[in-house]
Amino acid sequence: MYYPDEIIEEVRSRTNIVDVIGSYVKLQKKGGSYFARCPFHSEKTPSFSVSPSKQMYYCFGCHAGGSVFTFLMQYENISFNEAVSELAGRAGVALPQAELSGEERKRENLRQQLFDINREAAQYFHKNLRSDKGERSRNYLGGRALTWETCVNWGLGYAGNYNNELYRHLKDKGYSDEVLGKSGLFVVNEKSGFRDKFWNRVMFPIMDVNNKVIAFGGRIMGQGEPKYLNSNETDIFNKRRNLYGLNYAKKSRVPYLILCEGYMDVISMHQAGFTNAVASLGTAFTSEQCTLIKRYSQEVRLAYDSDLAGRSAALRAIPILRKSGIRARVINMQPCKDPDEFIKQFGKDEFQSRIDNAQNGFMFELDQLCTRYDMSDPEGKSAFEIAAAKKMLELSEPLERENYMTAFCERYGIDISNFRRTVNHYGAALGTVDYAAVQGAVSEDAGEAQEFRGYLPESREKGAGRNSSNAASDAAVAERLLLGYIAENPGIMEKLDSIISPDDFTDPVCRKTAEIVIPEARAGRKPLAVRLVNSFEDLEEQKEAAEIFNSTFVADPTQKNIETALNDVVRRVKQNKISSSKDMPLDEMIRRKKELQSLRISLD
Repeated sequence: MYYPDEIIEEVRSRTNIVDVIGSYVKLQKKGGSYFARCPFHSEKTPSFSVSPSKQMYYCFGCHAGGSVFTFLMQYENISFNEAVSELAGRAGVALPQAELSGEERKRENLRQQLFDINREAAQYFHKNLRSDKGERSRNYLGGRALTWETCVNWGLGYAGNYNNELYRHLKDKGYSDEVLGKSGLFVVNEKSGFRDKFWNRVMFPIMDVNNKVIAFGGRIMGQGEPKYLNSNETDIFNKRRNLYGLNYAKKSRVPYLILCEGYMDVISMHQAGFTNAVASLGTAFTSEQCTLIKRYSQEVRLAYDSDLAGRSAALRAIPILRKSGIRARVINMQPCKDPDEFIKQFGKDEFQSRIDNAQNGFMFELDQLCTRYDMSDPEGKSAFEIAAAKKMLELSEPLERENYMTAFCERYGIDISNFRRTVNHYGAALGTVDYAAVQGAVSEDAGEAQEFRGYLPESREKGAGRNSSNAASDAAVAERLLLGYIAENPGIMEKLDSIISPDDFTDPVCRKTAEIVIPEARAGRKPLAVRLVNSFEDLEEQKEAAEIFNSTFVADPTQKNIETALNDVVRRVKQNKISSSKDMPLDEMIRRKKELQSLRISLD
């Protein structure tokens, strides 16, 4: 739903960013700002700052920054509208409600009742676990080395000995048979009526990313089939589109998720400190789950069982992850079967070592392919190399294929020239790109980069990494430094008015920012930074805009240093504008650049 600007501004103005962020991280006041260790990357020295005056946050290490809305979006991985709704609730601001049709209202009412029923069931099962009749289930969980604190944190429960206990409990709460029949918690028979789907089982509530109970998994104690049983799918539960434990794992600051097979693996891993573990829900890994993962991480480490079934599941998951652009690595669980068993036998430090040394997913696929052939037999070895060559053609990028071919040939002692010819042969038959120009492409990919070393923010000078996806170009760095200085010192526009205009800024974020900052500075006003940041919808753009208002123009702000820096960045901005002009004649471009050499801005 679209919220009007005045509503968003009311929510922002009635929200204290220090209070909100302080509820997630421990802040310490230093001068006019608050500092903490950044929640978005690992660091030992606090470089994450929160400014009450600007109502903004910024990390001088990873350059994350923005408004209170941006923080919730980044930390909780939620949408802008969800962040507005969350903060409006805290601030007591009533948000406008969307008009629903009769059918939409009926469906929304059903969904809300299903959420209520699942919450009520979760509380009922957990109460059972605490009661005398839950003794056997408590003993079972204790035998699996789960602490009582863990059982409480995960809301574990017990479904009683009889197959109508939950039904009677929910009927007493006033729920109709019509709604209960759609909850996925009961088996309905025309003759015998309603029967609990879960009874005499340890219960695992399944929550969505917003911590709402949407379904259950139940594990039988002792012998019996099925060992695990899940709720039926409903209007609020689709097992292909949810992951167990993601509501907790999304808060982990580890840059990858660990994908397990079962509930117990996830819980035992979280208990051991691996809070980024999740599991699929009684189904093979799906593309829908992949889409969900991509909201939170670009890498997955597979912790599937080490038996044949687990290896087969990994082989099915890796291509799905690769197709979605998610890096996959495989954790070696040998000599144990699963993470739960491994951690109990060898401890969490050894398991962390296995995680750190997880095998590249594509190389794992090749190694598993090798197990199908007799490598001591020339015919078997040839068949393996042909199969591996065909496997290489699954990689669409020539450079990526070349790198894997090199690694593969080194691993198996294969002549790379012969192997490349084999790949080309089958690639030509399938109509894929030929490898003739790959080697040239490898060398061209390095490219050339000239880094603007003038007066960068301190963290950039010290080499905080700049990658292709989010680092500013050299020209954009100069543009941001200049805008940041103008925003903080609006009086400088008296000296820059005839030299700099919004048209001189080529970076899209800087251009939009300049269109607000420069007119405000001409009027002698500092722009409201947080309002400007909120004018960008994209999180990455908000981050870049926040960086503008947190740039360090010079480390030692004497008049001479500021004057030197100002001349440098203005020349760089103007030079880039000239160079980026497609219609300017060459002689005019040369003349203007020459004029810039004599440009001098004095602060006297």
